[in-house]
Amino acid sequence: QAQLVESGGGLVQPGGSLRLSCAASGTILSINNMAWYHQAPGKERELVASISSGGRTTYADSVKGRFIISRDNPKKTVYLQMNSLKSEDTAVYYCYADLETYSGAYFNRERRAYWGQGTQVTVSS
Repeated sequence: QAQLVESGGGLVQPGGSLRLSCAASGTILSINNMAWYHQAPGKERELVASISSGGRTTYADSVKGRFIISRDNPKKTVYLQMNSLKSEDTAVYYCYADLETYSGAYFNRERRAYWGQGTQVTVSS
């Protein structure tokens, strides 16, 4: 009923910036929390930042003051502005969204978590 499509990853030098985008599409009734996670090789997936439907944000300690999460509700899109990037930020970044969707002739409603396909961010000189 829905999908998340990410864009904006790539290779950047230490100290540089990148902006990730994640757009939701499909038969969406509402979008609740949205977030970005990352997963480095050999490590578990970790929360980077989240934003509620009302705009309240939370950040991992490792990115506070460097990353900014924002959302554009009419566009159904969440962004992650990443500044002052460090080598330890290198990871695959995944978009997350808590979506309520509908399907079928009877507009069956369902609320569940959705994940993007992941986008690689590499910070290296």
